[in-house]
Order: sequence, then C-alpha cells, then structure tokens
Amino acid sequence: MDKIPARRFYVPVSEIPQPASLADGFFRDRAILITGGLGFIGSNLGRRLAAAGARVELLDCLVPEQGGHWRNVADYRDRVRIHEVDLRDTNLTPLVAGQDFIFNLAGQTSHLDSMENPAADLAYNCAAQLALLEACRKSGSRARVVFASTRQIYGRPHYLPVDEKHPLQPVDINGIHKMAAENYHLLYNEVHGLPCTVLRLTNTIGPGMRIRDARQTFLGVWMRQLLEGQPIDVWNGGQVRDFTDVEDAVDAMLLAAQPEAVGQVYNLGGPCTIRLGELAELLIDVHGSGSRTVRPFPEERRRIDIGDYHADFSRIKMELGWEPRIFLRETLVRTLAYYEENLGHYL
Repeated sequence: MDKIPARRFYVPVSEIPQPASLADGFFRDRAILITGGLGFIGSNLGRRLAAAGARVELLDCLVPEQGGHWRNVADYRDRVRIHEVDLRDTNLTPLVAGQDFIFNLAGQTSHLDSMENPAADLAYNCAAQLALLEACRKSGSRARVVFASTRQIYGRPHYLPVDEKHPLQPVDINGIHKMAAENYHLLYNEVHGLPCTVLRLTNTIGPGMRIRDARQTFLGVWMRQLLEGQPIDVWNGGQVRDFTDVEDAVDAMLLAAQPEAVGQVYNLGGPCTIRLGELAELLIDVHGSGSRTVRPFPEERRRIDIGDYHADFSRIKMELGWEPRIFLRETLVRTLAYYEENLGHYL
C-alpha cells in the first residue's frame, strides 16, 4: 500500500457540525443512562448529551483493569448523576425504569485478558449484558438501547473492506462473548420488543482513551511512550487499520438512537486506512520529536491477531447519514495535547 499523504488526515474538529439529533433538541430533557459512563467513549458521549440538555446518568464499576476514570468527567460531573456500581451484582431495575435511552458501553475490551481469564470476560461481556437486558424486560422498559460491539467479531477478514454481511468468526474469547452480547440485544429486540441497535466499533481513539497499557488500544501505549521520551515500540507485521475519532463515534451513537435504527447492526469505520509503521511516523511528526523501534510480534498476540482490517461503513452512511469526518491527524493532535496536560492522571 502506498503511503497516504498527510493532508488527508486533517479536518479541524471545530468545523464539524453537530448531528441533526442534537441540533434540533431531540435529546433535551430526555432521561439517559450510559453504562461504562466513566470510560473513554461513555464519558465523551455523556459530555455531549449533558451539553444538549439531557438528564444524564452514568453507571460504571470503575474496575482498575477497565477504562473508567473520574478524570474523564471532571469538567461536567456536577451536571450528571453517577452510579458506581457493577452490572453483574446490582439490582438494575430502578436504574433502567423511566429511562428514554440506554447507551450500553460497559464491557471488558482486552483481547489478551480474555484469553488469560475467560471466566472474567464472560462475566463482563455476557452475564452483565444479560443482567441489564433482563432489568429492562422486568421493568417493562421501552428505552431505546444502543449497544457498543466490536469489529473483533469478524475475525480475520475474508475480504476488505469488511461489511456487515462478512462471516462472524472471532479469533479470541473477547470476540466470542461480544458476539453473544450482540445476539442477546437483537433477541430482546425481536422477542421482547426492547428496541435495540448494535454498532460495531473499530479502533476508537481520542482524549480519555486508556494509555497506561494496551487493554483498549496499542495507540495509547505509543502516546505514553512518546510523551515520556521513550521510543515507540512497533511490532513488525505492517497491518493496515482504520481509526474512528471518538467524536465521530459519539455522532454515530446519537444517530443510532433514532427510531429508524431499531433492530439494525451497523459498522463504524475511519476516514482513511494506514499501516501501523506509517501511523508511528505520523504520530512522531505530530508530536514534533521521537523515535521508534521495531520488535518481533509477541507470539501470544500473533495467535489472536486479525491481520489487515478496515470497515465498510456504507450502510450506516446510507441509512442514517453517518460518516467519519474527523481525520486522523486532527485526532492525534487533540489527543496528544490532552495528555500533555493530563498524563499524570492516567498512569
């Protein structure tokens, strides 16, 4: 693949208009519950909804191995209600009753952790999801539910870009459990009338993502290494990836809460593709200094690596009008700037 010109990576976030669902006041005064609400994506979603005048409640178990962090909501925590609880062992019925929308972002994201401790992954990504859905069923809730799934359920691509018709052949425990959780949501939609929509996310990045380790994304570790003056560790292999800015992912979630999305499954994707070595070079260029080292691909990760991947997001573009609009360079600029100020809070 030819190197992608840097100019394709830049669109200022300030020039990106709000989705119509926010601009027309659709969420104003609506009751909204976000599970995983102190996590990376959940906190960015909560910020946007709170600013739109919604009545937002954030639920997070704040397990250290997951992404929840008080710093993620420091600028708006006085405008939302926060529940520090675990979906697996909490009576959720009072929390879901009366909600207009539930954005279900709770879950375990580490593929390697899922292989080393599959029972824990089962608890987070299956049992917890069923507990939430059962609470909705038992309470008679008709809240619209948007579930954050993952491109990992596709496994190793048979073709590129990957569309929603691609076979589902996950290569790790996390992908298997996420696939089950998807099916739970779609079953409750079909059988119990609970309106659910599934979004399959791919490599979401931006301010607030986990950087202390690679449990969410390797890019967070790269940023930490760069900001600490260390070389970026690049594993050889040269895989192709696409990346979604967290603000674009939030846009998709807001659109997925619309009535026309009920019962549907949509891929998200990024505005461009890039090889990981080129991504390291771009990150160093954005930072203005740094270096990289190339290391052998760890065997335990190679066994569950999916190889090249990028998504076909034409379905959500056609049906809901979503497409990624914030290009990679702008995301890296914003994210590095955020961690230059906040690095100590996330280590």
